[in-house]
This record gives sequence, C-alpha cells and structure tokens, in this order.
Amino acid sequence: MSLPLIEEGAKKSGILWIALPSGRRLAWHAWHDGAIYVVTGGGEQDLPGLAEAAEVEIILRSKDNGAELVRFPASVEVVDQAEAAEAVAVLAKERLNAPDAAGLLSRWAAHSAVVRLTPRER
Repeated sequence: MSLPLIEEGAKKSGILWIALPSGRRLAWHAWHDGAIYVVTGGGEQDLPGLAEAAEVEIILRSKDNGAELVRFPASVEVVDQAEAAEAVAVLAKERLNAPDAAGLLSRWAAHSAVVRLTPRER
C-alpha cells in the first residue's frame, strides 16, 4: 500500500467503495489531512454499520476508466464534528446538490455521523 497513491486516488475521485457487513457501498468523500472523510445518516448517504466498525476495506477506482487503483484497510473513527470543524468544512464543500446548503452543517451535527477513514498498513 502506498499512501501517496491513496492520496492521489482519493483527491482525483469524489467517490469510493467501502466494504461493509451489508456489502459494498458507493460513497462520496473528501480527503483531508491524511485521511478520507465520509458522512452517513441524517438524510445523507446510507452506510449501515460504518460508524460501529473498527476497520473497513476501501477501494479506489480510476476516474478515467473505472479500473481499480488501490484497495486498502482503513481504521474507522466517528469524529466530533466541532473538534474536526476543518475536516467537516472540507467534506461539506464536496457535498453536491444539498437541498439545504445553508443549514447543512447544523443538520449533520444533529443527525449525521462524520467518519474518518485512516489508511492502515496490511
């Protein structure tokens, strides 16, 4: 696993696959400070079991042709959104077509989990 490859792939593509107990799920995300951030619940993407997991497998694919770029394990941590305000702001910028853009952060704070996925060595 190459962290520079993971970072490059995560920055170039706005989506990834997360292997969850319920199966693989497509998710939009943001790369920030060495990790991938996703939001789940509260009217956002449904990623059942992610917030409770200790580790998941992430698959990044090429934006050009869809081929797999890299697959790696990542540790899972639900972040305190107030303490991780910078990361949450970066993630919010990646949220396209939010029905409530002005109230997005408030809605997330009240009803969603923001999850940090940190790449791990195999």
